[in-house]
Amino acid sequence: MSRIFDRVLKSLELLEQEFKQIEIDPQYADTADFCSKYGFEIDSCGNTIIIKSKRGPSLFVACVVKGSDRLDVNHKVRNLMGVSRVSFASAQDTTELTGMEIGGVTVFDLPHDLAVYVDSKIMDLDYVILGSGDRSSKIQISPDVFHGMKNVSIVDGLSV
Repeated sequence: MSRIFDRVLKSLELLEQEFKQIEIDPQYADTADFCSKYGFEIDSCGNTIIIKSKRGPSLFVACVVKGSDRLDVNHKVRNLMGVSRVSFASAQDTTELTGMEIGGVTVFDLPHDLAVYVDSKIMDLDYVILGSGDRSSKIQISPDVFHGMKNVSIVDGLSV
């Protein structure tokens, strides 16, 4: 187990939610590849995406949308952040902020002051599959977990 996954595991234990760890080959960590290789529906997966403001001091947020959906970055997320311009955080910015690689980023064990926006469509799922902090596994968990997390807001229309 990686040090990052150890921290994610501790975060999950504090949330007192049952979950299943799905071990995977790291080359299949990206959502579409994971679903194709392991037979999961892309609609059951959640992508955790880090967004960065483009002007002024750097401001970051994390957003979770279904694997089949596109994040409404230029309208909804920009308005939620209260800034004029936003972009997807680079892989380097994401790793520096979270300690996690793209394909493994998860909402569990993010910096405590980072706002997290979860698309309300995620809440309709029986379970959601999220990153585990590294590219060698995924976490299958009830979306109810988001109700017990600080800094999380459930947002209608986060994706298009």
